[in-house]
Amino acid sequence: MIRHRPAGSGHPYSVDTEQRWPVVPLEGETATLGLRADADVVAANCTIEWRPDDATADVETVELPLDRVATTSRGRVTDGGHLASAASRLARTAGGWQATTPSLRFGGTYRYRFTATRSSGSVERTRWFEFRAARWAAAPEALAEHGRGRVIPGSVDQLHDGRRAWRVRFALPLGANEHVTGFGERYDAVDQTGAELDSVVFEQYKSQGAERKTYLPMPFAHVIGGEGWGFHVDTSRRVWFDVGRSDASRLAVEAEVGEIGPLALRIFDGTPVEVLGAFLDRVGRATELPAWVFRLWASGNEWNTQQEVLRQAELHRRHDIPVGSIVIEAWSDESTFTVFRDAEYRVNEDGGPHRLSDFTFPPDGAWPDPKGMTDDLHARGIRLHLWQIPLIKMRPHPQGQVAADAHAAIREDVLIREPDPKGGTRPYRNRGWWFPLGLMPDLTDERAASWWTEKRRYLVEEIGIDGFKTDGGEHAWGSELVYLDGRRGDEKNNTFPVSYAKAYGRLLESAGKAPVTFSRAGFTGSQAHGAFWAGDENSTWEAFRWSMNAGLTAAASGIVYWGWDIAGFSGEIPTAELFIRAAQASAFVPIMQYHSEFNHHRSPSRDRTPWNIAERTGDERVIPLFRRYTKLRERLVPYLERSAANAIATDAPLMRPLFFEWPEDPQVWIGEAQWLLGDDLLIAPVLEPDAAERTVYLPAGEWTDVWTGESIAGGRTITVPTPIDRIPVYARGSEAPTYVELFRVVD
Repeated sequence: MIRHRPAGSGHPYSVDTEQRWPVVPLEGETATLGLRADADVVAANCTIEWRPDDATADVETVELPLDRVATTSRGRVTDGGHLASAASRLARTAGGWQATTPSLRFGGTYRYRFTATRSSGSVERTRWFEFRAARWAAAPEALAEHGRGRVIPGSVDQLHDGRRAWRVRFALPLGANEHVTGFGERYDAVDQTGAELDSVVFEQYKSQGAERKTYLPMPFAHVIGGEGWGFHVDTSRRVWFDVGRSDASRLAVEAEVGEIGPLALRIFDGTPVEVLGAFLDRVGRATELPAWVFRLWASGNEWNTQQEVLRQAELHRRHDIPVGSIVIEAWSDESTFTVFRDAEYRVNEDGGPHRLSDFTFPPDGAWPDPKGMTDDLHARGIRLHLWQIPLIKMRPHPQGQVAADAHAAIREDVLIREPDPKGGTRPYRNRGWWFPLGLMPDLTDERAASWWTEKRRYLVEEIGIDGFKTDGGEHAWGSELVYLDGRRGDEKNNTFPVSYAKAYGRLLESAGKAPVTFSRAGFTGSQAHGAFWAGDENSTWEAFRWSMNAGLTAAASGIVYWGWDIAGFSGEIPTAELFIRAAQASAFVPIMQYHSEFNHHRSPSRDRTPWNIAERTGDERVIPLFRRYTKLRERLVPYLERSAANAIATDAPLMRPLFFEWPEDPQVWIGEAQWLLGDDLLIAPVLEPDAAERTVYLPAGEWTDVWTGESIAGGRTITVPTPIDRIPVYARGSEAPTYVELFRVVD
């Protein structure tokens, strides 16, 4: 096997051995052409035929020298895994070669192919590939600006190869006192001034703040501190931003473009609320979810039997810790993701959906009575959510129902496709490191999405589940993918997670239920579809701080229902102090939930239940304090319900960065994270270990310490004690005494 993929695997942050780089080379520069080959290819007999195109003369094919290089694929140089269940096997026996082209000129078409000789003497060739070198040139017509004109004159350039445009770049003015924020969910900082970033949906497993990559980007931002404005680059393709890093007076933007029409830039003027409202007018607002979503969510990947789920529900009752939702991740056969593990049933060879009556659940199986379990949880006041992944698993080789589903998906033409070596297309095989080579349904297509979700209908209508954890929406890699509407991956991949949550929400609504989905991936338009969490992270103080940034930037971008895994879900358990401080903060974000990664049931347990944290750490404060803040959360549910409705109606975020209320106050950008929860409560979480006190900035107005009842004039920074049982919270307005009373009786 020899392989060359001009655009590589589609990994947005890595160059693969077997690709062309740059994918669109610039005139006057060179390109690297790469090849991967299996171990049977003789290195000395691997060549590349290069045919430069000249408009005035025939040019003979020449050979370019190939050099052996270290093999990389999808950003990796060695075997690796993702999560406990992943088993990507990358580049073990493959060899890599690369050649550098001569300097490229504008206007010509370059062609090349690779030839390799095997140890047997047989010869293998790739097909001919071609590309054109491009150049940047002034092109004011390539950008259509809507709203007040802010683009710096003369800054609009277009990258064009003589036949089509590939990118457009332009610049916006940036004042000395202006702060730029938003861009979807961002972990490293709330204020992105002085940074470079992009908008591409990417599964960054842990360390999102350090890596500066995100599951939920948007090419939308606020510019705050001057006149007050914001913008949206109206595209689903990748966009890059230089927010005053290269030139402090300019916000430089570069975007991929299609072959038709100018790039649209929409400018919104006004306060942060007005800017966000104008953006949401175009992309959609949140659907109001029921009050029960504001109660505690609980889960653990080791809760993989009915007995364990009910045991954990009972432990909440015994410890007097109210819980509103349980998410079961490890419920299915890990193959179809529609069938409970151990269930006995007849395969539907046509790939059609099952009904509950089709299944027999062995009494000694993992899930002897899913309907009875769901009814039991409902009787306890607990809603049930099941985990999903938008792939047909193809490793190990599929058998039974998953094989029938795969054949049906191909036959019914409901899959995303990719180019094949013969010039046609074939079903796309997942290139991500999680469930590698899985087939991917095109959930952006209503017919395909219906085919997919109908398989889950019995779970909603007959078993009675209340929502889905719509995990893993980041698996569409590659600009060359082909969707059912004919559009390509460069335009559609970012939209996939939006449609994913939408499809499951539509299923729930069709069964008379609220569209409660819980996603980590998204893009522009995700605002209208369910709830979100901040993704996979370790149990560290640093990750705690990153997650608070993520919540604030997501809120600034119009996400109303947002949460995170309390104190992180991966690796060793958090310290008791971190768990308590994280629980306190989570009591004051829109979704309060804890979760833990699968640990193969090894001892000691890594569950993030308060009782396991208490037992593992030996800290007797954990359970009483977790109980206190969960009960406080219960008392806040009516306030949260009203505040969420108000956020949707007015566009003032539920988890509200202070600059939304005080955009002209430079102090709101200084110090550790703070926010308003609704209109009335100011939250200042403790984000450092061993913190006996923290500084809190109280903006202009009158504030009341909800714990002591003390009234404090705003417009200043104060230092307050932070004993382990207390998070600084302040109420404003005439209703402050009501909150003092509410906080006083939580025990």
